[in-house]
Amino acid sequence: MSLFSHLEFRYAVHQLGDMPPDRGAEVAFAGRSNAGKSTAINAIANRRKLAFVSKTPGRTQAINFFDMGNQCSLVDLPGYGYAKVPRTEQARWDELIGTYISNRNSLILLIIIVDIRRGLTTLDQQMLAWIAPTNKPVHVLLTKADKLTRQEAAAVLQRTESELARHPGEATAQIFSGTTKAGVKQAQAAIARRLKQ
Repeated sequence: MSLFSHLEFRYAVHQLGDMPPDRGAEVAFAGRSNAGKSTAINAIANRRKLAFVSKTPGRTQAINFFDMGNQCSLVDLPGYGYAKVPRTEQARWDELIGTYISNRNSLILLIIIVDIRRGLTTLDQQMLAWIAPTNKPVHVLLTKADKLTRQEAAAVLQRTESELARHPGEATAQIFSGTTKAGVKQAQAAIARRLKQ
């Protein structure tokens, strides 16, 4: 998909004052540490090492901006819910992520990465609560679908869609696996539709 062929790293933002200008269109990825966010980003971008994949959760400690061209950006938010991160650091991430999601005008789509074996957690619900007042669309990727049978994955998808039906804005979900590439084209299409490219 040509939309992702020119992706390149632009900024790493560690504090709110360092944010790039709020213009253009941004698609942001959020998710619990260890839910497979970096793997999902790399699969969607068709790159092996665009986003850093680590066996140690909590490695994305900044908001990373990737330029897609045409004033469009892909944004990788720090993973949340990793217990071994100091509480002060977790609070800084929460402020960074929460402020970005609540106030960023150029954010046009939030993609929440959810481990299909866990389903939507309390922290994922917090992300939904942060974005709800903005009325911006949300798309949930139920990752690691290769770990479940097709029937089990379909049941989690149905349950997730029922939970998302209570969200005030537009919220959709799909089954995804960065390992088998299941759902990659569907995710690419969801992003392209928002960017209208």
